Parts: sequence; structure tokens; C-alpha cells
Amino acid sequence: MKTAITEMFGIEHPIIQGGMHFVGFAEMAAAVSNAGGLGIITGLTQGTPEKLANEIARCKDMTDKPFGVNLTFLPSLTPPDYPGLVKAIIDGGVKAVETAGRNPAQVMPALKDAGIKVIHKCTSVRHSLKAQEIGCDAVSVDGFECGGHPGEDDVPNFILLPRAADELEIPFVSSGGMADGRSLVASLAMGAAGMNMGTRFIATKEAPVHENVKKAIVAASELDTRLVMRPLRNTERVMTNEAVERLLEKERKLGADLKFEDIIGEVAGVYPRIMMEGDMDAGAWSCGMVAGLIHDIPTCKELIDRIMQEAHDIIARLDRLQAA
Repeated sequence: MKTAITEMFGIEHPIIQGGMHFVGFAEMAAAVSNAGGLGIITGLTQGTPEKLANEIARCKDMTDKPFGVNLTFLPSLTPPDYPGLVKAIIDGGVKAVETAGRNPAQVMPALKDAGIKVIHKCTSVRHSLKAQEIGCDAVSVDGFECGGHPGEDDVPNFILLPRAADELEIPFVSSGGMADGRSLVASLAMGAAGMNMGTRFIATKEAPVHENVKKAIVAASELDTRLVMRPLRNTERVMTNEAVERLLEKERKLGADLKFEDIIGEVAGVYPRIMMEGDMDAGAWSCGMVAGLIHDIPTCKELIDRIMQEAHDIIARLDRLQAA
């Protein structure tokens, strides 16, 4: 299947694995890229330019296909060495970068001068238009269903994707709620040129996370995520667990007086314990409502091949309806 996204990134299938904290290691990115999609290494999980350079080199040892690096720009008193991370990406010969969080304008000149294609994650049409304005080559449009940070507008993809198609000139992919061939065909019908999957890729054999995490996703329904940090206007969709319910109780109790320091135990530094050690009640971890559509733990190749076969079958069925 050829779309503007497959052509832009030099990939076989219009499927991207989004950057995910303590998931997007070289093993994950290489498995997706080898299966014909675009795998993504999560830059901030590595933290330093030296570690990111090593991870890029490891990924190159595992695949000769295109892969990218995610750079998320977060407000911080001690920000990461973003110039150093960008240099590691350029020196490593990476040709695709997924940016997220704050406006990536600060790194755009260096990335563009290096011939790198930039896809920015956006949760609204207005942010997508800004990404287009500053020179991003594509955007990932994240609906309210998505795991992680869905923004504050609460617009689901059935509305957000067509709105993006109405306004944007650059290609975009759908993100949030994406799991199978139905997701891909629906995204294409609404104007996207592909789809981005996060939670679905965690529940694969190659995902370098504890088996408890994968089993939790398979066991969950679409009702098992919660929205936390809404009072701080930093909303995050996470899998429910004891820590999350405790966090929500603090939010209810403190109301407008809530400060980040009140919930730091439930959200700060918990990812290694969850993703690496499998302590499923250690804190809040990003998970999409799409968990309700995830029922198995295939290899990345099995998953992508299945998605593409489902998509082709659906398109053929629709063609038959038109011909009837």
C-alpha cells in the first residue's frame, strides 16, 4: 500500500510505532521497521546524547530499514541536552524524527539542514497547523482516545481526523485508538495517510517490557483507563491501578489546591519499576482506550501483516458494495 507517508519515510506499510517512554528501545523500533513499518526509538528514555547514539547504533545492527527517533519537549527546570540529542540523531544517520510536547521550532533548522523528515504529534487542528507553519513534513493527529497526553480539548478521532483533513496541506497519520485493519481503513477514509500505534505495539512479543505489562493490556477493556492530572492541565490517559485510584482521590480531595508535589509519588520515576520490573501498581503509566481491542501478543510482523491483510479485505468488500 502506497501513501504519502510510505513515500515520505521509505517504508512498506503506512504504520508508525510512536515513541513510548521505556518501551521505544532499539529492539522495539527494529522489530517494527523490519516488519515494514516505521519503528521509533524514544530519545528521552536514553536521556543523554551518548546513550542515544549507542541506541541508534544498536538499532542499525538490528535493521537495515528506516527508523526514527522521538524527541519530546517538556517543561523542566533542568532540561535534557536537546542540542546534543539532535546531534546524536544527525550523526547517527537517522532520517526521521517524531517530535512531541512543546513547539519543536528550536530544533527544526538543524533537522531540516540534515535532510531529516519531521512528524510532530498534535492533539488539535490548531497545533497541527502550527506544525505545518514551522516546516514539519507531517503530523500525527492524536485523538482523545489516545494513551498518554490527549491535550485539553477532548475531541475524538471521528471528528478530529476529518477536521485535520479539511485544514492541512501536509500529510498526517491518525493516532489514538488504532489497533487493526479497521483502524487503518477508517483513518484513510477520513483523510489520513497512515496510522500511529502505541499501546498496540506494547502487546507484542518483541516489546522490551515486562510480561506483566503485556498481560495487563490484553486483560483490560476499553473502560480500564483513567484521566489523571486534569486539574493541572497536563491530562494523561493511564491504565487504572491502585496508585492511579489513589492519585484520583487526591485530586478529588484537594480540588483547585492540587499541586504536582501532591502526586509526585504516583507519577515521577515510576516507569522503570513498571516496564522493567513488572510492578503494575507502582504508579501511573500511559495506556490507550484501545486496550479493549487488544486480545493477543503477536510478533510485530504477525501484527502488521494481519493489519494489512484485514485492510485489503475491507477495501475489497467496500469495492464489492459499490459494484453491487
